[in-house]
Amino acid sequence: MALCCAISNEVPEHPVVSPVSGSIFERRLIEKYVTENGSDPINGKELTLEMLIDIKTTPVVKPKPPSATSIPAILKTLQDEWDAVMLQSFTQRQQLQTARQELSHALYQHDAACRVIGRLTKEVTAAREALATLKPQAGIAQPSAAIPQPALAVEAGGVANQPTEQAGMSAEVIQKLQDKATVLTQERKKRGRTVPEDLVPQETIRNFKTVASHPGLHSASVPGILSLDIHQADTSKILTGGNDRNATVFNKDTEQVVAILKGHTKKVTRVIYHPEEDIVITASPDTTIRVWNVPSSQPLQLLRAHDAPVTGLSLHPTGDYVLSTSTDQYWAFSDIRSGRLLTKVTEGSSATGLTTAQFHPDGLIFGTGTSDSQVKIWDLKEQSNVANFSGHSGPITAISFSENGYYLATAADDACIKLWDLRKLKNFKTLQLDDGYEIKDLSFDQSGTYLAVGGTDIRVYVCKQWQELKVFNDHTAMATGVRFGRNAQFIASTSMDRTLKLYSV
Repeated sequence: MALCCAISNEVPEHPVVSPVSGSIFERRLIEKYVTENGSDPINGKELTLEMLIDIKTTPVVKPKPPSATSIPAILKTLQDEWDAVMLQSFTQRQQLQTARQELSHALYQHDAACRVIGRLTKEVTAAREALATLKPQAGIAQPSAAIPQPALAVEAGGVANQPTEQAGMSAEVIQKLQDKATVLTQERKKRGRTVPEDLVPQETIRNFKTVASHPGLHSASVPGILSLDIHQADTSKILTGGNDRNATVFNKDTEQVVAILKGHTKKVTRVIYHPEEDIVITASPDTTIRVWNVPSSQPLQLLRAHDAPVTGLSLHPTGDYVLSTSTDQYWAFSDIRSGRLLTKVTEGSSATGLTTAQFHPDGLIFGTGTSDSQVKIWDLKEQSNVANFSGHSGPITAISFSENGYYLATAADDACIKLWDLRKLKNFKTLQLDDGYEIKDLSFDQSGTYLAVGGTDIRVYVCKQWQELKVFNDHTAMATGVRFGRNAQFIASTSMDRTLKLYSV
């Protein structure tokens, strides 16, 4: 119900109530009445201004008096509205034209800036590549204090000025290999079947999860990391080889790139981090093998042992020699200190392209994989093929010897892993994976307790029982490399999705 003043019978603008009669009044009217009469106008009882009580109500909105009460007045109102709309429309058209001009100018500036940035980026890349080529030519690679500086292979006209003929396996070299194998065999017997005390147990590996993912180690323009290795003496240092023709040394603890190694003219497909020294070895389809000093990011040696893409790389336990394989059907044994090719061997007419290589832990024998599904075992001193393992279908993609020296794991394009007993020279276990599963890398941990598989996903198996412990599906593309940290404290993997991922608890 509406409030009405008892005097004017209108809705009051400032309503008050009289406690004497309970009636509602307009404040200005009742104040005048009380001032003159001193009583309530309804019942005549005594009333003062202080006794009046304000009523809080919403403001009264009075209707506007009608203005358009005639046809001329209505027409005048419509004309005014039309004029206002036209003026506003004209102003908005002017503002739109100005905004279009400013946007066109900004887009032109952005396009020009992008062109300049692209040109400068190409110039910087070309300058870096020229610098990486000129430094080894000038022979200015700085030696590390802890690493004796071998003579650099000086390049001239794109060809290494070093002998490509075989220097031969001297009696001194063979004795060195034999002495190292004897020491390693004795150490292995002394350890027996004991495992390191701080080796991560199976239950902990089951609880591993992704703790870090690093996508910025290699160029995004040619995505993909193709190879991986970890420095055994300092497992915080991780080495990767990429599709961008570079190798990168990364410190996982500081999350900083330690070195970017530029020099290969094609992608880097194999990498090795020297287990004791701060040097790395890389191989590429450009037919070269390069030895690098990590602190200076400079090449120490350029090895040209092959005439076709290098497909396999393995460092001898002495740390002085490297084994390489190639699609040219040869395996080569080179001295990384002097850059000399010691020997280069093929099977002759029955030879086929080699796909991978791995030294036995003792260093006197090694395995190679072939493009026709064969795994061949070689005697290094005799330079002869001593055993062949058949059973795969498709090119061999990865091989790995276990630490105890008894087992060899192999994989090919047939979605299975075969385990071979080197004492009996036979296949004693086959791990059959899903149809279409691709395997790119195999790696035993340093104790020979676990086997990691990299390919369609990352899998970890426990040896002897050969049971699957854990599967990691975090990569969005094919995994290309997998390695264990010291005592399996962590697992690292690389992928064609351009990331390095670390797994731990």
